[in-house]
Amino acid sequence: MEKRRYLYFILILITIALGLFSRKIEFLPLATGDALYAVMVYLGFRFVFIRKPLYFALLLSIVFCFIIEFLQLVQTPLLIEARNHSLLRLVLGQGFLWSDLIAYSIGAFACYLLDKKFIFSKK
Repeated sequence: MEKRRYLYFILILITIALGLFSRKIEFLPLATGDALYAVMVYLGFRFVFIRKPLYFALLLSIVFCFIIEFLQLVQTPLLIEARNHSLLRLVLGQGFLWSDLIAYSIGAFACYLLDKKFIFSKK
């Protein structure tokens, strides 16, 4: 496995820990967790599609996060039941907010810029 792939995996784990921890810190805005969610999704796509251009992971992560957010408007019995489980609640979310879309966009784009500057440039 490529060295960068290991790095993305470690960064995913760190981002998950930061995202979970961000919910415990009262003075942090809730959007912090949403932005970190998008960072984790971006890093996950970079891990899987390591040979694709960076913008590919950026676009996929934004589309993925937006789909998850818009799915929160859907209230089928299956999705309602899935959201009752703590892990799936973290993945699927609970309620639609326009501000979450902004947080996802900021998180994914910031990660893209950092990736471009510090990780991808060091091939």
